[in-house]
Amino acid sequence: MTIRYLVTGTAALALLAGTAFAQDASREETVIFDLDRTITDPANFNWLTDGTGVRRMHGGHQVMWEPMFILNYGTGELDPWLATGFEANDDSTEFTISLRDGVEWSDGEAFDADDVVFSVEMALENEEITAREAATLRSQVASIEKVDAQTVRIALQAPNPRFMVENFGIRIFGSFLIMPEHVWAGEDPATFTFPEPIGTGPYTFTSAATNRAIWDRNDDWWGAKTGFMDLPAPRRVVFLETGGEESRAQLIASNQLDAAQNVTIGTFEAIQAQNPEVIAWHEGYPYAAADPCARQLEINTTVAPWDNAAMRRAVAHIIDRNQIVNVAYEGTTEASRTMFAQYGSMAPFIDAIAEAGYDLPASADTEAGQALIEGEGWTRDGDYYQKDGETLSVEIHVNSASTEYTRTIDVIVEQLQRAGIDARAVPVENGVFWGEVLPFGAYEMSYSWLSCGSVNEPWASMGRYTTGDVVPVGERSPGFNNTSRWSGEAAEAYSAIMDDIEGRALGDPEIPALVAEAYQYLDAEMPFVPLVQAAKLIPFNTTYWEGWPTADNYYNHPFFWWNHAHQIIHNLEAAE
Repeated sequence: MTIRYLVTGTAALALLAGTAFAQDASREETVIFDLDRTITDPANFNWLTDGTGVRRMHGGHQVMWEPMFILNYGTGELDPWLATGFEANDDSTEFTISLRDGVEWSDGEAFDADDVVFSVEMALENEEITAREAATLRSQVASIEKVDAQTVRIALQAPNPRFMVENFGIRIFGSFLIMPEHVWAGEDPATFTFPEPIGTGPYTFTSAATNRAIWDRNDDWWGAKTGFMDLPAPRRVVFLETGGEESRAQLIASNQLDAAQNVTIGTFEAIQAQNPEVIAWHEGYPYAAADPCARQLEINTTVAPWDNAAMRRAVAHIIDRNQIVNVAYEGTTEASRTMFAQYGSMAPFIDAIAEAGYDLPASADTEAGQALIEGEGWTRDGDYYQKDGETLSVEIHVNSASTEYTRTIDVIVEQLQRAGIDARAVPVENGVFWGEVLPFGAYEMSYSWLSCGSVNEPWASMGRYTTGDVVPVGERSPGFNNTSRWSGEAAEAYSAIMDDIEGRALGDPEIPALVAEAYQYLDAEMPFVPLVQAAKLIPFNTTYWEGWPTADNYYNHPFFWWNHAHQIIHNLEAAE
């Protein structure tokens, strides 16, 4: 692609952010992050009623709201942040969390156990709070109590050895965020917009519009005062909507952006050719970092003819994962063998599934897929299959926010078309996709990553498809679990095995065999079709800032839109 340089330096910064840059932070003191979505309601910071992360991704949980712990993908350990540690009882039904002393909200009020108890109880007592993290807590927690100012104790409804990493450890994307009791008390959590947000993080909110949010450093941050950590180097942080791959490429090549969202290899190499200060996770090909959310095709099992397991299995046969890898991902990833991200820690479970014969081939077997379709009474007439005067067709909803998503579905649509299914992509805006299409089952098929979760054990992903989470189409799926509405005898048998796995300690030697036993039902019924491993090629610009996460500087993974971005901010240093 051709990248055109835009205006540069402080003039460019003023152009991008408008009058908010009348303050005294120079370009050299400002770090600018890419935002891959429009800020639909810039004055609303109530993340609790937002199931998609929209109200926390333009800086809220990256620089203002700090987590309790951060899962370190390199070590597998929970690094302490607002908390210093936790203890579990013998059967993992009770967790005692120790909070860090000296933490303050940015308005000077103390952060303590009262805030944690208040926030958790707010999630437990208000069903209208629909954020995934709040719904997860509500499904797991029986009660919470304050032990003392720096200690809380949480009792669970059932044993869960994964409780801390699931809820407070940023295993995937974010964690449950603690809100200030002295601000939220007396407010209706379903309608309060939190228009003047505060957090414990080192930055405070300055302004936002639909295309950008600006945050300025709080030099009175508690972490620096207590010796927990130095103030971060950037004086200002900006989250800027770039509007797509070509635009973000132009901006980062011309030093108007410091960290960009995912780009293709061709785009990245074009950027580097014009600006050699731009780097990625790997120094050489394929450049990209492995993403923990393997991609898959969701199938609504309540909609004919896809309510028939044979028809869903036919689609699984027709899809050529190798072609998706080569065309949509330009060879930067690999075909999925199972629903899991293929990290080394997941190998025992993936291997058990493969040994049982339930892993997926990388290439298609179109003839086998067509035989299944024909076995259900469909007859090919010209380009497409027909039955009772009806053409075999499907609409596949896809989030239009990324070319990765749309390119993948374009490949799948072409494969299904060639096989005799009149497939059509339906691109929708990010907020509609996550707010309406997926949670309410308003799709036939859709492209997503709803098996995301397992990075060191299998239950986090497999537990998302149990029958306990099935709700009718038109009702919101709890925590985006089982949006395919998979039910029936096979789903019940699967769920029973999941109940067994859920209560077992991490590392139980019997779990791999149980995973393989359960996976036979997923293989037979295909409520979703695993596609490819996800890879993100994240360009970082070292013109103004160094210390970005890379394979050679591995303090954690590079996904700066996650809640662990606090680590990235604190590792940045001004470039010489």
